[in-house]
Amino acid sequence: MNPVLVELTRGGHLESQHRGAVAVLDADGAVVASLGDIDRPIFPRSAVKALQALPLVESGAADALGLTDDELALACASHGGEPLHVSTAASMLAKAGTDATILECGVHWPSHLQSAQALAARGERPGPLHNNCSGKHAGFVCVACRMAGARDLRDFTRGYVDAAHPVMREITAALATATGCDLDAAPRAIDGCSIPTYGIPLRALALGFARFGSGVGLPESHARAARRLRDAMAAAPFMVGGSGRFDTRVIEHFGERVFCKVGAEAVYCAALPERGLGVAIKIDDGQTRAAEAAMAAVVESALALDAGDAAFLRGLSDIMLRNWNGFEVGRLAATDALRTALQRGH
Repeated sequence: MNPVLVELTRGGHLESQHRGAVAVLDADGAVVASLGDIDRPIFPRSAVKALQALPLVESGAADALGLTDDELALACASHGGEPLHVSTAASMLAKAGTDATILECGVHWPSHLQSAQALAARGERPGPLHNNCSGKHAGFVCVACRMAGARDLRDFTRGYVDAAHPVMREITAALATATGCDLDAAPRAIDGCSIPTYGIPLRALALGFARFGSGVGLPESHARAARRLRDAMAAAPFMVGGSGRFDTRVIEHFGERVFCKVGAEAVYCAALPERGLGVAIKIDDGQTRAAEAAMAAVVESALALDAGDAAFLRGLSDIMLRNWNGFEVGRLAATDALRTALQRGH
């Protein structure tokens, strides 16, 4: 059984415990810190979007289409469906010579409440551009535009979410190269946006993000692509998540020093380029807020921090909980066991 990484107390009494595992590796594959089972395959879901975006740059599609930092950052995002997210995804598709009807990610209401309310107030329905994965899928279409050549883009792109499609084979190959994981032999399922998701151990995920953050162990073309994507996300952190989102807040604060990305069911991955480290976390019960607290604790332990940095991260790893009247009711915090394991590693 995995150890408790995060606890919630109410009125000074333990109310909830969140078990999980965390891996911190360098780009040579050495484990710097770990807790729990880091070798059990888990589905990383959206946490690996930045690795899946490598072909967008490496293929030359980003340059050929003149993609901006905002657009590259959105290709790595799980966004809230705010108006700027929607218009940026539409811009990516327009540069590829197409529109939202080509997307195969499905439709849901914006997760950003005010954006969903505004959409409804106008009597409108959401479309595929509001899907939190529309930027990633727009990036896939841009890759398809490069691969299609003289062929009709819509015909070539049709079914791109299938594992056997040429576009998805490129995306999967980039993920396999970064993580060093044999995805042909890995468990496979279907993600919420309909692309394949593969069972990858936290050890391999952390390795992949150490490589993504340092370039070490990646083919030169992928290392250059990783650097460009990191630069884009540091320049446009709003695109990575949106208003009030953990990923956006952390990247806004630290810039190029930290890239972190959430995945469904409480998976979190991060690259810490100045340390050459990658991080992968999975909370067993799927509670994302617990994964956020654990990730903040990892960053606290790994980076040299000034007083402002330390206060910012402590506010994310040890959170005072308030009710709707503003009364303090409890705390959500990384456990001493997690902090001790991380300190031993660093």
